[in-house]
Amino acid sequence: MQLTLGYYSETEGRRTPREALDCGVLAEKEGFDSVWTGDHFHPWVHTGANSSFAWAWFGSLGERTSRVSFGTAVTAPCLRYHPGVVAQAFATLANMYPGRVFLGVGTGQAINETPLGFKWPSYRERAERLEEAISIIRMLWEKEFCSYRGKYYRLNKANLYTKPQYQIPLYVAANGAKAAEVAGRLGDGLLTLPYAESHYKEVLFPALEKGARKAGRDPSKVQKLVQLQVSYGDDYDKALKSARWWAPMVMPIFFHAGVSDPREIESYGRLIGEEGLLTGWFISTSTDEHIKNIERYIKLGFTNIQFQSSSPDESKFIQDFGREVLPYLRDTYQSR
Repeated sequence: MQLTLGYYSETEGRRTPREALDCGVLAEKEGFDSVWTGDHFHPWVHTGANSSFAWAWFGSLGERTSRVSFGTAVTAPCLRYHPGVVAQAFATLANMYPGRVFLGVGTGQAINETPLGFKWPSYRERAERLEEAISIIRMLWEKEFCSYRGKYYRLNKANLYTKPQYQIPLYVAANGAKAAEVAGRLGDGLLTLPYAESHYKEVLFPALEKGARKAGRDPSKVQKLVQLQVSYGDDYDKALKSARWWAPMVMPIFFHAGVSDPREIESYGRLIGEEGLLTGWFISTSTDEHIKNIERYIKLGFTNIQFQSSSPDESKFIQDFGREVLPYLRDTYQSR
């Protein structure tokens, strides 16, 4: 098994771009394989928030690191970005940092689109847009002077003069069957969140396999990726309090509804109790307990795991995971 262990450095949370950058650099130093970040216009929560431009941030991350791969979780190439612009941005990054860039894509959230004047479409339309966008991105990465006439997008003899020098991994975010089928058919991997084991086995993985076989692909070649949301520190109450900032993320409605004001989203987050928060966040003072939680996902078939941490001391999280958690997981599961 080739196991990839990544760090999610939040550019749409409480950290300034510089603070997020320092965390990404430290993650490479401590042995993480990849650095991920969101691609947001608005953050999820209003109080104490930052929301910086991921693509610009990657340029600094690439210069200050030498080994980690990096990319988005996730970019929505559907409304505020034309798919051709996404293709150009990541082709440029891939030329500057060969072999280190990946792209995560999804159907998006209203917090990033409607503030810029776009009407929030139905999920069906967003899913259709995503499929067209993936086709356009791959076309521009691989071919010359492309023309395209889709339901939503057009290309008129468009050409990327700076193309990627390798196949950029393209991961599709999926929390339901429709997107998982698209991941199997068009993506290099499926990226999802923590759910009950039955949701993976009965919904996501069968849909991924269906999509892959429909496209004549080997389902085993489509990676399974998961973002684990964790908080770690010596004091459980402090770790719990630190994770509470992200409480709205455990409410699935905000991934689909047309709510775009972080102040409103934050107000709903205050209604989430500890039990509700723990449905999405794993909180512990023990690295051994974190290891046991991670192993559950590895045994389900996830080979690419990224950690979004909301720990009281983020440097301690990165260092302790780098010295205790990552080596154990690699020694136990790598190349099995």
